[in-house]
Amino acid sequence: MPFYLTTPMAEELTLIVEMVTVLGAATVSGFVASRLKQPVLLGYLLGGMLIGPAGLGLITLEGDIEVLADIGVALLLFALGIEFSLKDLLRMRAIALGGGSLQILLTILLGGGLAYLTGWVDTIPTAVFLGAVLSLSSTAVVLKSLIERNAVQTNHGQIMLAILIAQDLGVGLMLAILPALTEPADVIGTALVAAVLKALLFLGGAILVGRWVIPLAVRWLARSGSQELFLLGILVLCLGIALITSALGLGIEMGAFVAGLMISNVEYADHALDRMLPMRDVFATLFFASIGILIDPAFLLANGWVLLGLVAIAMVGKAIIATGVVALFGYSLKTALTVGLGINQIGEFSFVLAGVAQQEGLFSPQLYGLTVGTTAATLLITPFLLRATPHLLTALEQVPWLTQFFQLSRSPRLYGQEADLAGHVVVVGCGRVGHTLVRMLYFQGYKILVIDNNEAVLQSLRDRGIPYLFGDASSPLVLEKARLPQAKAMAIALPDPMATRLTLNRALSLAPDLDITVRAHGNAEIDTLYQLGAQEVVQPEFEASLEMGAHLLLNLGDSTFEVQQVVNRYRTGRYRDILPERSEYWGATDLESTIEGLQRHWYELLPDSPLVGLNLAETNIRRLTGATVMAVERDKHLHRYPTGEMQLAAGDRLLVVGSFEAHASFETLLQTQR
Repeated sequence: MPFYLTTPMAEELTLIVEMVTVLGAATVSGFVASRLKQPVLLGYLLGGMLIGPAGLGLITLEGDIEVLADIGVALLLFALGIEFSLKDLLRMRAIALGGGSLQILLTILLGGGLAYLTGWVDTIPTAVFLGAVLSLSSTAVVLKSLIERNAVQTNHGQIMLAILIAQDLGVGLMLAILPALTEPADVIGTALVAAVLKALLFLGGAILVGRWVIPLAVRWLARSGSQELFLLGILVLCLGIALITSALGLGIEMGAFVAGLMISNVEYADHALDRMLPMRDVFATLFFASIGILIDPAFLLANGWVLLGLVAIAMVGKAIIATGVVALFGYSLKTALTVGLGINQIGEFSFVLAGVAQQEGLFSPQLYGLTVGTTAATLLITPFLLRATPHLLTALEQVPWLTQFFQLSRSPRLYGQEADLAGHVVVVGCGRVGHTLVRMLYFQGYKILVIDNNEAVLQSLRDRGIPYLFGDASSPLVLEKARLPQAKAMAIALPDPMATRLTLNRALSLAPDLDITVRAHGNAEIDTLYQLGAQEVVQPEFEASLEMGAHLLLNLGDSTFEVQQVVNRYRTGRYRDILPERSEYWGATDLESTIEGLQRHWYELLPDSPLVGLNLAETNIRRLTGATVMAVERDKHLHRYPTGEMQLAAGDRLLVVGSFEAHASFETLLQTQR
């Protein structure tokens, strides 16, 4: 039964007790989820389940908590509006507006259509609402995973974010239009037209107010010098506009989102967001916990097989749609699959849509429970799926009948002086680092070939007449087209650590003597890249510290020669002497994670192996096979990144990475008679 106080002031304190109970349960469950490396949102849901009617029965979602949860939804969408990036949307407008809209529409058609045709829902409006719920992905979970993997600036990361921005924009439109589906069938067309016109009129008024009134009001608040007045004014603006849209029949969510958009272009937008975030987080936590309160674990358990089927259908179907849409816009199959598997979950704003559908009577308690359970399950699976995607793609590339599809989708195209392409420097990745390298080499008169798969950055190369390859640099086909054996040198400046390792490994398999300089993204990658064969590995953060240190030493009176010696000592030592927490770093290195995406295998040296008794330099493994020895296990002790002086012995286990062909060559080498 619900939790009540028995003191004389029970009625007055009930709200406080309920808030403390809900927030306390959400805090504990969120902490546990965070420690398990899961989205804290799942912790909030589980906390709500624990204290809800189906759990301990401490809280019922009646009255005050539900009102506070509505405020949480409003603030959540208000912050979404402020954070909405029109600049990012326009920068990748083709895939964002075209691809994002197409993905949403196809998901609604597929998800809603299957549900209606199979009889799982009995009305078309319910099917459309269900499809809309399925069409949204989780910006928070995907962005967090991209940041953790240092993949925000990668091609697939940028495409994911572009589609997610389009989905965020779609949330506001859905909240304005979809409730009209609850009208009777004979007037539903009129209701939809009226909803669209009402939304357009409101947006028109909002644009005028946002252009002339809101900036002036926000500036007055900011110039008052009072942080409290600024926060109160922003809060009144958010909830006031939300109340207006609610009165117009468009819902408080639509108003809150538009209020955020109105502020997003004001110079004080970042400050407003910064002041609102703590309040948003508290009330949004109440909202997500309130969703958990409505979940009945017994119901989900009783419908476990149905839930698993829904999760599989939702994630597989959405992955297929997103992959097809991205491929349709000319991106490689590998990029399309990465995006499809990255945004195939159901997002946090789907809870908002599902709540609206339940309030409007479109979702039954059973349908709502399964929808919420499916959404929570996809959010739980997503981090694991994103970590497994590189391994899955590597495995798919080795399947003979699939290889041709990967090759067809990323067939390289060379632009520029193809006939006399020799003695050139290959620059892989034309981002901020790569673009600077290209400029330096160009003005020094070197012949250059750039490899990149972002069409937006290649226009300047065309203007300068610099040859480039449009394609995925880690593709063997692209690297073969770059004529690496005839190249003088190569620089890899990709933003994706896994793509960097793959490109380096495959480039050296084609040209073992090529001088390759590589950009490292983190401390753990430095020795891995050297072991894979890089001639020089540059860690930008360490280089910045060395340059700052050199400048300070020169100003303090040290000679140029002495300063150069200090800097060179750190560089030739592979930054080891300036690694943070050096003693912990060596013990904590996860070798498996640093070679993620590379095909690897352990081999044991038999007594009659031709490698026994030779040191690694004498074996010449990389030149003969294209493979690289990353570690040697001897007497249960693992030697990571062994040097060329290490002598091999019978019984040693070698961790070898390389292409399928490199592994085949290495196995042949092992079987060669002495």
